[in-house]
Amino acid sequence: MSKIVIVEKEKCNPEGCGGYLCARVSPSNRAGKEAFYKDVDNKIGVKEELVSDVDRIAVNKCPFHALKLINLPEQLTETPVHRYSKNGFVIFRLPVPIFGKVVGILGRNGIGKSTAVKILAGVLDANLGKVEIGEDEVDVQALIDHFKGNEAQGYFEKLRDKKITLSYKPQQVEQIAKSYDGKVGDLLKKINEKENNEYERILKELQIDHLLERDIKVLSGGELQRVAIAATVLKNANVLFFDEPTSYLDIKQRIKGAHFLQNLANEETAVMLIDHDLIILDYMSELAHLLYGQENGYGIVSQPKATKAGINVYLEGYLKEENVRFRDHKIHFPKHALEKREGQDEKLADWPAISKTLGTFELEADAGVIKKHDIIGILGENGIGKTSFVKELAKIQGETSSGALKISYKPQYLEEMDGYDENELVGTFISQAMKYDTQLLKPLNLQSLFEKTLGQLSGGQLQRVIIARCLAADADLFLLDEPSAYLDVEQRLLMSKIIKDMMEAKGKACLVVDHDLLFVDYLSEKLIVFEGEPGKRGHAKGPFTMQDGMNKFLEDLGITFRRDEENNRPRANKLDSVKDREQKSSGKLYYAS
Repeated sequence: MSKIVIVEKEKCNPEGCGGYLCARVSPSNRAGKEAFYKDVDNKIGVKEELVSDVDRIAVNKCPFHALKLINLPEQLTETPVHRYSKNGFVIFRLPVPIFGKVVGILGRNGIGKSTAVKILAGVLDANLGKVEIGEDEVDVQALIDHFKGNEAQGYFEKLRDKKITLSYKPQQVEQIAKSYDGKVGDLLKKINEKENNEYERILKELQIDHLLERDIKVLSGGELQRVAIAATVLKNANVLFFDEPTSYLDIKQRIKGAHFLQNLANEETAVMLIDHDLIILDYMSELAHLLYGQENGYGIVSQPKATKAGINVYLEGYLKEENVRFRDHKIHFPKHALEKREGQDEKLADWPAISKTLGTFELEADAGVIKKHDIIGILGENGIGKTSFVKELAKIQGETSSGALKISYKPQYLEEMDGYDENELVGTFISQAMKYDTQLLKPLNLQSLFEKTLGQLSGGQLQRVIIARCLAADADLFLLDEPSAYLDVEQRLLMSKIIKDMMEAKGKACLVVDHDLLFVDYLSEKLIVFEGEPGKRGHAKGPFTMQDGMNKFLEDLGITFRRDEENNRPRANKLDSVKDREQKSSGKLYYAS
């Protein structure tokens, strides 16, 4: 395959374009070839073997952006592992689980990570690109033949010979609550294949032993995530797959979860996982596969690399061994210029000390000051009052030179956004953002979503739309609660840049609650740190400088951070390593530069 054509059927609207406009203007069609044709579903269909580069004219003419003409890398000679449909997404190659190791998978959303894992976990049957009706069924032996001479051959041979058993944790843990009625304990006992003492140990380590009598439908996202991890581990399987095991977890839970997953891998057990938190992926995996390609078009799996090297290659955007540049720019982490504006920027707002009882929860906060251009990260465990604190700040009626302080707030749960109506068109919902075409619409790729309703969007799409609406508002202070949720690594770093640029251009300030420490490090210049006891009391302290705030936060976690020498990204030191001990003895748990 030298090129593929992707047709997004849900976007294709023949009536809206006057009747198959792409087919009418296609040079190939005009030359007598039926490259573009009316398909059985009355949408457009494309015969890729008849399409040439000149047909890009037809693709670009589609007013609904339903078509993509993609030239595949020249060095890609093998046939696909799977294609969802004719003119659908296609994936080449597969990662391979390795016994005794945790293998990570890194890549953008819509690039095939979950597809690859589902194939390996037996959730999705690979078709080797055979999507036409009547083509031969693809069985395990066909996959063995396809991967002959590759490590994946051995994996599928073991699968055929029943030498491996599989367990899989899906990405969308919220589906558990939708598909199961009853108590947590009843669900886990039904699944459990371990001895009783092992069962109890797993529940205790994942801190869900107190949830057994709780109805599954009332669990928080973080609780559901840990229940899903437990359900995966309680099966007698020797190859375990985890699709985004850290989403919904706070940083303390992520570190504990990383240790738990690391300890699963031994000579008899292989662990493979997908995650967008680079710090945690780096911390818990030994090897990593990169996926590159084009979002919702195709994905290619790289050869495995040591995780540190793999992440650095990913940030570099260039695979030297395969001579493939998959991004036109490098991602490098800036050195924090501590106190760079101190004494320069005027005060935007302040808040008094807060002491408030919210039901059975006690919220306290030190008095604080926000200056123009400030971007302040907020760190703390789940249930410790971060969102409640942000909501209290949203009530500030401070004074600025122009009058009352105006607040723009993006809530943690996207459906709680002011004005949210799942039936409203995206273009209408973010009409105020139209004046920020180059700052918001283009970098966040929102134009193609204008004709969709909010209820039709994926989690990542809805997150980008709601952040755009929030940042476009006429406000003095912007409060963003977990803006990295549902976004992939590149989208998170891009979002950081967009937020920074918007605050700089507007001369305003932003407070950001998030659990991805790399995202917070990349974005923030100051920190507010929460202490207390989840569910009972929380105390917000700061704002601090990044150095002081991170030292305070990491002291409670018991971990230390260094900087990667290639790109300055923060990396968690292995517990009790030489570097970890050195930094703890010096009191420098975090290096800001």
